[in-house]
Amino acid sequence: MIHAEGVAEVTDTTFDAEVLGAGLPVLVEFTADWCGPCRQLAPVLSSIAREEAGRLKVVQIDVDHNPDITSRYAVLSMPTLMVFQDGEPVKSMVGARPRRRLLQELEDWLPAAV
Repeated sequence: MIHAEGVAEVTDTTFDAEVLGAGLPVLVEFTADWCGPCRQLAPVLSSIAREEAGRLKVVQIDVDHNPDITSRYAVLSMPTLMVFQDGEPVKSMVGARPRRRLLQELEDWLPAAV
């Protein structure tokens, strides 16, 4: 899997606890080693994970090694980005996007800065 620095990896086994049970909004990237746009997105996710720590949790899940979660959320294209809040998916985005655009799309789900 393409590892974005500062972005945790979740699996079929850990997804429910790490994502659905999180006390913060969670941005999940559904990714795969063979996905070129996922590689482009890795530094963007790393910077967002670092800058939004405490307001947003950022994780990745490898679709090839975690078919149960991939199927549960009907993910067909990579990268798919999903925002989960209070255990529910509240937004889905397909494809890589620039950092600024991604932050704009996440704005509605980020709690106010303290």
